[in-house]
Amino acid sequence: MEFKIGFIGLGIMGESMAENIIKNGYETYVYDINQEQVDKLAALGGNPCGSIAEVAENATHVIIMVPSNPHVRDVIGQLLPAMKPGTIVIDMSTISPIVSLDLATQVKARGCIMIDAPVVKSKAAALSGDLGILVGGDEEVYEQVIPLLQCMGKNIIYMGSNGSGLFMKLCHNMLVGEIQNGVNEMLVLAKNAGLSFADVVTAVSYGGGQNFYLDSKGASLKDEDFTPKFPFEHMYKDMNLVRDISSELGLDLPGAKHVLDVYEKGMAEGLNGEDFSASIKIVEEMTKKEDT
Repeated sequence: MEFKIGFIGLGIMGESMAENIIKNGYETYVYDINQEQVDKLAALGGNPCGSIAEVAENATHVIIMVPSNPHVRDVIGQLLPAMKPGTIVIDMSTISPIVSLDLATQVKARGCIMIDAPVVKSKAAALSGDLGILVGGDEEVYEQVIPLLQCMGKNIIYMGSNGSGLFMKLCHNMLVGEIQNGVNEMLVLAKNAGLSFADVVTAVSYGGGQNFYLDSKGASLKDEDFTPKFPFEHMYKDMNLVRDISSELGLDLPGAKHVLDVYEKGMAEGLNGEDFSASIKIVEEMTKKEDT
């Protein structure tokens, strides 16, 4: 079967993911609400589309990479009337597993198939095609689309039925948030103890505290460079999803609640346009003891 790819959502991550698909020789139809992004991908060999329906009319496989539940619902709503039976929808957004299951049922009723395949890592990995991809859905479909997924990621894992990829993504991002909070508190303690930032990062790398977050973000944290690679508001959204799903499952996760508190304060202070590593600003505020 010849793959004709539709790619909807050409933002920070989607742009590079679509570019890598095009570079691998797939006929690719691209759409975004930002026409500049569509034009950019068209210049690289993508076929520009003026609507989501136009993507559906041309593609055998449609990839969605948009920010949130409402965005994915809107995209699916516009795809459904135009999709040919047998179309495979690969939603790589990070949304609620429960919402995704509902949408997968709607897609199935149209004679098509939807799988969830959210990604881990950030912009640099999207550029290099080294993303981690967590897949939930029909296993036979997963096997069929592995070559396509390999254009975008090197670490791909099948987690189980629909929604499983998204459950894993939320587990992953919850852990990232808690590791990040631990790093932030450690850096605040080290700073107040008068330790050198560079020496602290090196010393942590020698022991059991070594972690990918500090390894990858150490330089930008030192320089206070919060240019968005993974936007603050996206992590806030993901931690809200963690809260909702844990509540649905009857779980009380105090560490996750604290991380969400940090992000809620950050959103209130206007950090939504910065990188999620800007959370250290809030932790610095929260750890200051009031004068007595």
